[in-house]
Parts: sequence; C-alpha cells; structure tokens
Amino acid sequence: MRNSRNLRKQFSDELTDNILNYWVTRVYDPRRKMFYGQIGHDEQADPEAPLGCVMVSRIIWTFAAAWHHFPTVLYRNMADEAWRILESHFHDKQHGGYFWEVKPDGTPVDDSKQFYAQSFVIYALAEYARVFDHSASREKALELFRLLEKHAFDPVNGGYFEAASRDWQGPARDYITPVGERMKKSMNTHLHVLEAYTNLYRIAPREEIGQRIALLLEIFMRHIINPENHHFHMFFDTDWSVQYTAISYGHDIEGTWLLHEAAVVLGDHALMEKLLPMITAMAAAVGREAIDPSGGLYNEADKGHIDKDFHWWPQAEAVVGFWNAWQLTGEKQFRKWSEEAWKFIRKYQRDGQHGDWHWLITPDLKVKPMDKVSPWKCPYHNGRMCMEMMHRLSES
Repeated sequence: MRNSRNLRKQFSDELTDNILNYWVTRVYDPRRKMFYGQIGHDEQADPEAPLGCVMVSRIIWTFAAAWHHFPTVLYRNMADEAWRILESHFHDKQHGGYFWEVKPDGTPVDDSKQFYAQSFVIYALAEYARVFDHSASREKALELFRLLEKHAFDPVNGGYFEAASRDWQGPARDYITPVGERMKKSMNTHLHVLEAYTNLYRIAPREEIGQRIALLLEIFMRHIINPENHHFHMFFDTDWSVQYTAISYGHDIEGTWLLHEAAVVLGDHALMEKLLPMITAMAAAVGREAIDPSGGLYNEADKGHIDKDFHWWPQAEAVVGFWNAWQLTGEKQFRKWSEEAWKFIRKYQRDGQHGDWHWLITPDLKVKPMDKVSPWKCPYHNGRMCMEMMHRLSES
C-alpha cells in the first residue's frame, strides 16, 4: 500500500510540476492570449507558427481532466482559453466541423476536415462538458458526431474514411497517412474515433452512439487486430484489405487499454469477454518484442527491422497499457513492464531542467534535439498517463 501511495505521488507531481506547469508558463502567452504552435528544443517559441486542431483539442482535454483532480482556477482558465481558441479559430461556421490548421490570427492554413482531428474535438468537448457541466460543449460534440456519421462513415464496408474537403464533399488536399500514399482507412483514425465516442457516451449515453462503439470494437476484432502476430494492421483500402506492413508498438499498447475502456463504458460484458484474450495477447506481444533492456519501448517494426528510437508518447502508453493488462490478468510481468517504462521516463524522457518531456531519445539513450511543442507534441499522452495511473493506484 505504501508503494502505491508513493507511486501515485510520483505521477501526481509529474503532472502538476513538470507537465502542466510547462504548458501554463511556457506554452501559453498571456499577452497574446494564445498558445504557441511551436517551441524548439532550445525553448525558443515561434509566435508565428500555425496552430493545429489536434493540439488545441488535446490541451482542452488535458486541462479539463486535470481540473477534475485539482480544481484550481489556473487549470480552468487554461481549459477555457483553449476552448475559446478552438471555437473562434478552428470552427467552420459555414460548413460545420473544424479546420486542420490555422495561423495565430485564425486564418486557415489547411481547411480540410481530417476525421482524426474531428474525433479529438469530440473527445475534448465531451470532457469539457463532463467536468464543467457545460451544455453548449455537449451539443457541439453531438453535432460533430452527427457530421462524422453523415460524411465519414462507410455504409458499404463499415468503418470510417480518413478526410474530406472543407465542404465535406470531396477529398482533402493531404491525408495523415504514409508519404506518397492516400490510404482509405487507418487504424489510428478508428482508434481515436472509438476513444472520442467512448467519452461522448459518458455524457450522452444514446443508443446510436453505443451502437457505433460496439461496431467499432467489432471492426477492431474483425479487421484491425492481426490474429497471427497480435499487432494492429495500420492502413487499409476501402474493403479492409491491408495496405501496410509496419507495426506501431505505441499504438498497439495504447489500443489495448482504450479498447477495454470502450467496452467497460459501454457495459457490454460479451464484448469484454471477446476482447480480453485479444488485448492481453497484444500486450504480451509488445512486451516480448519491443522492450529495451533500459525499460523503454521501441517505436516501430517493419519486415524484421526494428526502429529502436524512444518517442515520448509510446512510453506514456506503455505505462498505462501494461498496468491495465496486469489489472486484467494478474500476470506480474505486465506490472513489471509498466514500472520499468516509468523508470525509463523518469531517467531519460522527462526534461527535468525545462519541463515536459523530450520528443525522442536515441537508441544510445541520448536526447535528440526536436521540438518540445508542435501540432503533434502536446500534454495529452503524458498528462493522461499521470491521471490514469493516479486513478488506478487509488483503487489498489
């Protein structure tokens, strides 16, 4: 019990003192009432850098969720500011939905409707509505759910496409897929649509949302989880034929606990029973193949080659995913992998000098100079890890 209390305090301190404090003091500019869209490894902020919809949505989610644990005015203000920016700068008042990227003055840089980004908006608005009892956010999240169902859902083969033009009628200019390719469907978009719908179901447990969550879980079990190697397939054609061979260890271990969470929130015990052997086999496969002797989690693998870089977000997901697998099975190896990942983070990944975490640690355990803040580098993975572990350790 004492060890659990000590471990919980480590996660609590990491969240408040190292992660959120960095985003409050270095990423938010009170003079401009704006978050910086980019801060380099040298801690120099670019006030002209574009802002990403995913980043701003994740800031909303993180500070709203943090307020639930630590109801301070500061965290509420940060969530409010990010919410204001999302609605004033990203919301497409003509066609609905949210732009992918904008300049700090709100001018769209990329006005496409990336369904991955729309999912994070739903995720954020649902959390804001849940924590602050904000009815307008709830209605906005439901409206975006309806837009995704109208424009992103594939009525023939099931699942969701990747993106559309601003008016939802044509293809987007760019897709979040491998360079040079326009994959029709992806594991990543489906994972975060599921994550978003799960959070939406918490505040609006409507039948149509629950049905989509159940369908998404069936799609993961039928099409996305590879039963031969216990990893996610990553990209697909419209008919779910696999188009890509690489393995993403971070997505695999993240997916194990997000899929389980979705089934729990849905309250579908039959789905839970079907999922359990699949997600525990996935967690075991990641542990066998991707844990470095240092405790860190490798990035990717493809055709026998392993990318042994340590990106910040797979480390965070390893802590939660392996801990969740231990809670489900009682197998001590899962807990050990989780604890070793946390030790790796504390020793190598976190930036104890300036705050937050380094983007990438090289295989020889050196910091690679990369952005501290970018459209993809946000407080969501590591902040959520801290809050998940605080909650789980409170139960132990």
